[in-house]
Amino acid sequence: MASKLPLSLLALLFLVSLPPLCSSWRPADDDDASVSRSVFPMDGDVAWVVQVSDLHISAYSTERAADLALLGTALRAIRPHLLLVTGDITDAKNQQRTTSRQDEYEWVTYKKTIDAIVRRGGIDKSRIFDIRGNHDTYGVPYRGVKLDFFSTYSINSQLKRLSTISSILLQGDRRYQFLGIDDTMSVGIRFPANLFGHPTDKRIEAVNSELQYWTNHSNAPVTKVVFGHFPMSFTASSEKGQRYESVFARQSISAYLCGHLHAKVSKQLWRHHEMRTIEGHKSSFWEWELGDWKDYRLMRILAIDGGAVSFIDHTLKHALKTSILVTYPTDSRSMNMLESEKGSMRNDINVLVFSHQVIRNVSARVFDSHSEFKIVEEIPLQLVASSAHRPLFHAKWNAENYRSPSPTRYWLQVFVLDSHGVKISSEQRPFSVEGKMAIPTRPWLNYLVFEVQWEDMYQVLLWSNMGFTTVLLLTPKLLYHFVRRSSSYQRWAVSVLSSPIQLRKAYFWLIWFLIEGTRSKPFWLCLVIYVLWLIEMPWFWGCATSEDGEIAQMYLFGWSMPFHDGGFTGNKLSNPDVLVITLPFLYLVLVPVIVLIYGLFAEKAIAYLRRSRRIEYSADSANMHTESACLLPVAPRALLMSDNMVSMMIQFCGSWTRRALLLACLITAAIHLKLCSKLMSAYGMVPVALSPPLTWMPLLLLGVAAYCTKLHAD
Repeated sequence: MASKLPLSLLALLFLVSLPPLCSSWRPADDDDASVSRSVFPMDGDVAWVVQVSDLHISAYSTERAADLALLGTALRAIRPHLLLVTGDITDAKNQQRTTSRQDEYEWVTYKKTIDAIVRRGGIDKSRIFDIRGNHDTYGVPYRGVKLDFFSTYSINSQLKRLSTISSILLQGDRRYQFLGIDDTMSVGIRFPANLFGHPTDKRIEAVNSELQYWTNHSNAPVTKVVFGHFPMSFTASSEKGQRYESVFARQSISAYLCGHLHAKVSKQLWRHHEMRTIEGHKSSFWEWELGDWKDYRLMRILAIDGGAVSFIDHTLKHALKTSILVTYPTDSRSMNMLESEKGSMRNDINVLVFSHQVIRNVSARVFDSHSEFKIVEEIPLQLVASSAHRPLFHAKWNAENYRSPSPTRYWLQVFVLDSHGVKISSEQRPFSVEGKMAIPTRPWLNYLVFEVQWEDMYQVLLWSNMGFTTVLLLTPKLLYHFVRRSSSYQRWAVSVLSSPIQLRKAYFWLIWFLIEGTRSKPFWLCLVIYVLWLIEMPWFWGCATSEDGEIAQMYLFGWSMPFHDGGFTGNKLSNPDVLVITLPFLYLVLVPVIVLIYGLFAEKAIAYLRRSRRIEYSADSANMHTESACLLPVAPRALLMSDNMVSMMIQFCGSWTRRALLLACLITAAIHLKLCSKLMSAYGMVPVALSPPLTWMPLLLLGVAAYCTKLHAD
């Protein structure tokens, strides 16, 4: 039976089974595994740092840089051990936000702004660490070229810390390690196909080694915090499929700090990762995304107190007045408690109070949520006087009094009185002295963007679409091939048309739509060839890295382009970042085009039947027999001319059907032109416009199908 299949079907099955021509390869970077180390002293065992992210300094929105003066003022009160700038330093877009390019003016503004922050905030520049975000690599063909302004104007570049991994150690009574990772693409694809972090195997191994290094070279416990730009949900796997999560769990980090997603999604994108290491031990760490400075002016203060990690976020649309951060006990909903993992409880309360005013009084109140939040205990706190610049307040308590099966039974709130008589209070937060967690239910959008692994989701969405498209092309052709001469098909058709329409019309119309849609062999072959082209061949050509750069080709699996050091071609670059291009086209253009073409040809067949009804009324039975045979090629004429069937078809497929299909064609064409317009703005109008596979073919297929299915005049 298989030998009787049409040759085109066999060719389709063979070609679909071939591996993509765009194989994976990327150039090796010399700095993939480079590490820069910095060591700073600290007093005692409490340290705190400030994080800002997604500054998006823009030549067209100067207030973003101007408002960073508020950060400088806040730093004077906070006096952090470190300032971390976690990517997307500049906006790198035009005023219309339709294309991306590096603007030196934005980088000069950043450098001047940081210099002003250093003067105003009193922080040592060596304690500022900045890393790239995806916006900072838009249109940078490779590291070290003229357009790589990060390598000229960033703080890390000024201090000769251009390694992709920054290892920072705060050393006091305990040791706290902060590890920064730059996972931006070494080849800076322009917006929009530059969305994911891209670690390499060498870098992941270097991160693992560096996290282990201080553990091996320290007698005191080391608390580890990692920071980067990309959340784990938008970080791709390495070439060998390695990921950071297993490394972080194996090295027992406390938290991973990131940015990238902005506060428009949520200001509370927090995730608790739990997994088992290779040795079978259960391990976990927190992932905390910080919203953007761009629109929300967000700043985070993060503290480590004897291994317990806590944080508080502030919106700096006005000058920071007083900030209260409870470093222990930590919030049972969203913060680490490493001490509890060892089975011990601390009998103390620690609070950091940052203010420009002198603090006169600090007290803490414990509330019992099981007794309508009545006050259980009020505890005065005293300033720890070991250093004039350590705003740490401390008190002893009996932690045994607050044991509870519920991690949210007891709540803590701190009250502060400053020298001007102003009273400030922190928000109430639940705590558990036993280290129990009460992770709240997250909104579906938070889960979608922060917990779904989008690299894997892309594969699911991509191959679901490809599978559906293949079935849509193959099934009707196979069905038509096997049943067109089958007597069983005739008996089935007779039973359908002779039985009440309401019972089985859905099945009939589906099969009618599929078979009639593929009856035009030339059109079906065009669709097959087009889908195969999209799988194996380039979609369009464009300036992927800079406006005047080399012309690159975009495939289903990423960009292919020549590299600066020779004639080698890098393939699969920006994968899975290209999902922002491929998925809208596949779901909003390709599938609708195939369905609409099927619909136009099916409607044409019904239109012939409608014409045959008019011929019957004019008593031209011979001509009626010839044209109505289009319905079912070998079905009996008496069956086809059933009055009930014809009446139903006329009612279902009157003249409005074709108009509706043509309107749907226009809508699909408009969506397609909108997508093409965005790509022309992003990667160059001329090369994209002169790319037939993407720009011309959908419009050509719809236009020719609409013309070929037009009924001729009587």
